[in-house]
Amino acid sequence: MSFISNGVEYALHCLLYLVAQEGDRVEVNVRDLAVLQGVSVEYLAKIFTRLSRAGLVIAAEGARGGFVLARTADEISFLDVVNAIDGPKQLFKCREIRSRCAVFGSEAPAWATSGRCSIHTVMMTAEDRMRQELAAHSLAELAGQVARKAPPGFAIQVESWLDHRKSNRSDS
Repeated sequence: MSFISNGVEYALHCLLYLVAQEGDRVEVNVRDLAVLQGVSVEYLAKIFTRLSRAGLVIAAEGARGGFVLARTADEISFLDVVNAIDGPKQLFKCREIRSRCAVFGSEAPAWATSGRCSIHTVMMTAEDRMRQELAAHSLAELAGQVARKAPPGFAIQVESWLDHRKSNRSDS
């Protein structure tokens, strides 16, 4: 079981296609993103509803409309996307197992249960560090990494594919 859902991964991949080159505004339809990512339109629509509620994307008006980033890519962190899709769930929930040791009998001694559980403390520190790391990385940074890794012309290829789908949709 993953702490971070598949929805977060799909959201990040889809948001990459909304990152503009040199200040242009990129508008992409959820149906096109679903085909591009090989996932159902219904699934991505739910993801984009969450992204919209979180203020990360806004719906563009009109029949050919899609979604655009609500903020610049450098203002959207991985943590923003995780919280939008999965919510602020905890990594660990202490069950106070320490108070149920059979050796203690019917009541655990104060030394065993006083203060925060040591396991819980480590887990909370790990969660805090993970959230700090997610907050430290932006969608713009991710887009830059992908652009450096992809072969020359890939971004143009994707843009042409999306433009072709958009023009075919408007003729229907």
